[in-house]
Amino acid sequence: MAKIIVNGEPQEVELPLNLTELIKLNNVEQPDMVSVQVNDEFADRTEWDAIQLKDGDIVDFLYFMGGGQFISICKGCPKKTDF
Repeated sequence: MAKIIVNGEPQEVELPLNLTELIKLNNVEQPDMVSVQVNDEFADRTEWDAIQLKDGDIVDFLYFMGGGQFISICKGCPKKTDF
């Protein structure tokens, strides 16, 4: 088991695991609209299948929308936070 951080929460995962698989594992809503950062670097959507996660990685699923709001897109995360 590897330990990673997903949207600020520790998570144990089985490796090998790529970004596409992690998105499915976390039941991310609207995966076609999500942006992903791994260790503070945006991951190119065309490379999600090739990006293999490692123990200690920090992953953030981000969904941007107008109006200064952040809406979480993973099951179990807070639904809405106004900035």
